Amino acid sequence: MNQGASHTTLEGRIERITFRSPDSHFMIAKLRPSGQSGGLVTVLGHIPEPHPGETLRLQGTWQSHARFGQQFAVSGFEVLLPAGVEEIRRYLCSGLIKGIGVKTAERLLVHFKGETLAVIEKEPLRLAEVHGIGPEKAQRIGAAWQAHHHVRALMELLQAAGVQPAHGARIFKQYGPESLAVLRDDPYRLAADIPRIGFQIADAVARHRGLPMDEGERAQACLLHLLEEAWEEGHMFVPRELLSERCGTAFNLDYHAVGDALDQLAAEARIALDPEAPERPVYLAPLYAAETEISRRVQAMGMIPMPPAPVDAERIMATVVQRLAIQLSPAQLAILESVFHHRIVIITGGPGTGKTTLIQAIAAVLAAVGRQYLLAAPTGRAARRMAEVTGRPAATLHKLLGFNLTEGRFERDQDEPLETEALIVDEASMIDALLMGHLIKALPLQAHLILVGDVFQLPSVGPGTVLADLIASGAAATFELQEVFRQAAESPIIRQAHQVRQGLVPELVPISAADPLPEFAFIPQERLEAVAHTVVDLCSRRIPAQLGLANGFAVQVLTPMHKGVVGTMHLNKLLQAALNPLAKEGPALGGRFHLHDKVMHLRNNYQKEVFNGEIGAICALDAKEGRLTVDFDGRSVAYEESDLDELTLAYAISVHKSQGSEYPVIVLPMVTHHYIMLQRNLLYTALTRARHMVVLVGSAKAVAIAVAADQPRRRQSLLAWRLGAGWS
Repeated sequence: MNQGASHTTLEGRIERITFRSPDSHFMIAKLRPSGQSGGLVTVLGHIPEPHPGETLRLQGTWQSHARFGQQFAVSGFEVLLPAGVEEIRRYLCSGLIKGIGVKTAERLLVHFKGETLAVIEKEPLRLAEVHGIGPEKAQRIGAAWQAHHHVRALMELLQAAGVQPAHGARIFKQYGPESLAVLRDDPYRLAADIPRIGFQIADAVARHRGLPMDEGERAQACLLHLLEEAWEEGHMFVPRELLSERCGTAFNLDYHAVGDALDQLAAEARIALDPEAPERPVYLAPLYAAETEISRRVQAMGMIPMPPAPVDAERIMATVVQRLAIQLSPAQLAILESVFHHRIVIITGGPGTGKTTLIQAIAAVLAAVGRQYLLAAPTGRAARRMAEVTGRPAATLHKLLGFNLTEGRFERDQDEPLETEALIVDEASMIDALLMGHLIKALPLQAHLILVGDVFQLPSVGPGTVLADLIASGAAATFELQEVFRQAAESPIIRQAHQVRQGLVPELVPISAADPLPEFAFIPQERLEAVAHTVVDLCSRRIPAQLGLANGFAVQVLTPMHKGVVGTMHLNKLLQAALNPLAKEGPALGGRFHLHDKVMHLRNNYQKEVFNGEIGAICALDAKEGRLTVDFDGRSVAYEESDLDELTLAYAISVHKSQGSEYPVIVLPMVTHHYIMLQRNLLYTALTRARHMVVLVGSAKAVAIAVAADQPRRRQSLLAWRLGAGWS
């Protein structure tokens, strides 16, 4: 074992793993060097799914750490499969291959002896010869073996190409056993198949392998990559000149090659060019279709005269009093009466201004006059809340539109429209352009559309600024509720949220550790570690004790960023350890999840009928089989290990992910290190998610920075222009 500073090789068996990151595949382990009598050595680097008992040949360098001493930094690796029966026994009993435990390993060794690994790799169906292993389990074991070793081979190639090894698992999920062949023979397929990261991986691999490059193919892949990147940032398009400039400066592509690639992609209908529009925009085809569909349908709906209003103000008030036992304010009554004179209506306003009351009143009047109507919202929680306040069924927009898994499309469209005379949608600020495109296409042109939301909140997670564009264009009749009702005004949370909305710094009265927490609390902390410690203490001890909660699961931590000491990733690790005792027992499934963990689903999954942002708790977990089940408000949803990238821990989530939801208690770290993300609408959105208590932890300066920053990054959208005089 050479301990010089130069690049060297180290071979040995992993004895234990001291740290493993499932996201980056970074690990720290103790290795027993082969053929030596010395002690264990520390090795660290990117190796996927390392297991005690495996023998590795590592390439890397020795380095000295001030605290931990001599370490071996891994730059490359090779797995050495065991040869003798005893080594194979140790290897299989390590739990390395999903589906093989100690008893199964013993039965396999008795039957196949030294040929066991060869059978698993080359003839997995023969495993069914062993008692207790059926054909289905044999197939699962074979697939687990292939996946494990294929991902490692992928990572070796990615490492050599200078690509983050963590992408290997994502590539394998996309292409399975064909992954290596795709990377070696047709890498630019990744640009089309794996959004955001595919092009850069493909480009690095192609350069590393010295593959002959088709400049046109590379330019097309680069363009799609940049457009998908813009989509992720919320933009509907990228101006043509800016797009060409980025291709040239960032990827050294010729201007003419880019122009030819744009024409080719447009001819294939993968992108849309609109040379007559401002900034000569370049769209990905689905976004262009959505924007133009919204514009056409909204304009068409606006041209159809409204029938006479079904009731006058006096009868409206009588109906509301009779059905709901509530008295409307003059402003609410005026809006309610006006709603029936316009085809498309937007009702906006801050918390406590009566938006929910108006939804109840509109529904009551529609029911009283016998008009058919539907209630919907972008998220499951918002839909359930809508159903509770109206006493009528409410659905998520996805469910309302019906997604056909087999054909990959929504069932409801202009040919199979929604059967309704009116549609009321709550939390409309969350609707992105793609969803609005599907919704407006499925709505009969003569239907009455009422969108309710707070336009001052953060824009939708998906692309576009639909609600703001509809208001700006004048295509929808917009009514703003401004009066905060007395009962709501007594809430410090609502009062401070309106302060923020008006550009005023909220009243930050410092609370000491000994004081009881008020409804709106501020705990000053300057050091990041102290902020993180305070957040954990609030969730695990202080708030549950004061409110009489069984645990801190009802407390939701919101934070502006994912990385850093008070980002979601680090806080989730701390909170998991503090709030879930089972997190200290046994290995985590997927490196992250334990029974009873609080988790969030990350993207719409129509097959499972669970959608982006839904929060639940793990109610069952089988680490051996690589499966878990999540309880989403009484509905159980099963996940295989390959699905786990759709889940994340949810003790701490981003403010963006909280949209459309309400929580009993919010804890919000506010630190100047997050200055890039500190915006007035972000702080306002976070405050308005809380029902009973908000606790801000951090610095008053960070709060002031957020309040002053009222220039959120403008999203590229031309919907308002298309709805106005600029386009028809």
